[in-house]
Amino acid sequence: MNDAIAAVLARAGHVARVGAVTALSGGAASATYAVDAVRDGEAWPLILQCAAAGTVTAGALPKGDQAALQMLAGRHGIPVAAVVAVLAPGDGLGEGFIMARIAGEALAPKWLKQPQYEAARAAMTGQCAAVLARLHAIPLADVAGLALPSGRTDAALARMFDHYRSFGVNVPVFDLAFAWAAERCGDAAPAAIVHGDFRSGNFIVDEHGLAAVLDWELAHLGEGAEDLGWLCANAWRFGVWQKPVGGFGEREALYDAYAAAGGARIDRHRAHLWEVWGTLRWGLSCLQLGHDHVSGRVKSVERAAIGRRVTEVEADLLHLIRFGDI
Repeated sequence: MNDAIAAVLARAGHVARVGAVTALSGGAASATYAVDAVRDGEAWPLILQCAAAGTVTAGALPKGDQAALQMLAGRHGIPVAAVVAVLAPGDGLGEGFIMARIAGEALAPKWLKQPQYEAARAAMTGQCAAVLARLHAIPLADVAGLALPSGRTDAALARMFDHYRSFGVNVPVFDLAFAWAAERCGDAAPAAIVHGDFRSGNFIVDEHGLAAVLDWELAHLGEGAEDLGWLCANAWRFGVWQKPVGGFGEREALYDAYAAAGGARIDRHRAHLWEVWGTLRWGLSCLQLGHDHVSGRVKSVERAAIGRRVTEVEADLLHLIRFGDI
């Protein structure tokens, strides 16, 4: 792998020696590695992100397009890691790209709870709102050449339901949530670029707050409020459940800061829909991760363990639907 990475960097015009390559915790679709390189006699910390199964799943955003979107976001003032090189089929590393490694803390349980990040947590609500407002304001024409998934909200919900049924399981609470969402989602056409996984756990945080937004692999065209609802899902509070916005903020402050930064004024009922939707989507991710291990697609004890968290999602969905928040 070291030689292959060095060759990719050389093709991109960077002469570097590649030292340690360390596997980091992976997500549902990607494998991530910390790469310790040396360029011009100085340490050059990098990240390699590639498709966990070698290629992205059908209908997912190709890694080359993910890199292009990440660079576009950076040009619009969104804090992201600079893309250094994109992998090619002959590199032997699958689909992926290499980017700069940003200094800071990526593990949400640390920056959400450790005292040295208190000032960062206080700043995060406004920073996240501003980032999302910038992202959702990018003209769709700017991504016309990228294979971003797109579709009306009702069609997106139908695809989610088909995905759920593909696992061959019956979760009554999920059935209830799908029916509840179908009555409320409407058929809105895509109007914005949606990050798709904007949450605690996909941020690099330093002492000043949000240093970089990571993992653009689930980006698509849709409704901007989806990103705000996903950020508020209970799974991304990492135990700090009293703070509904990512474990660090309040919903009303997020909505107000989003509008102040140029985003659309958030309708509270619509925001509630997207929070239920996001919680249900996380439940399907739990099913997918468990299925990855059981089916042998990606053997991983971590994925198997996350697959067992479906019951947590059931409890969150019931509470959200009954009481409107959690």
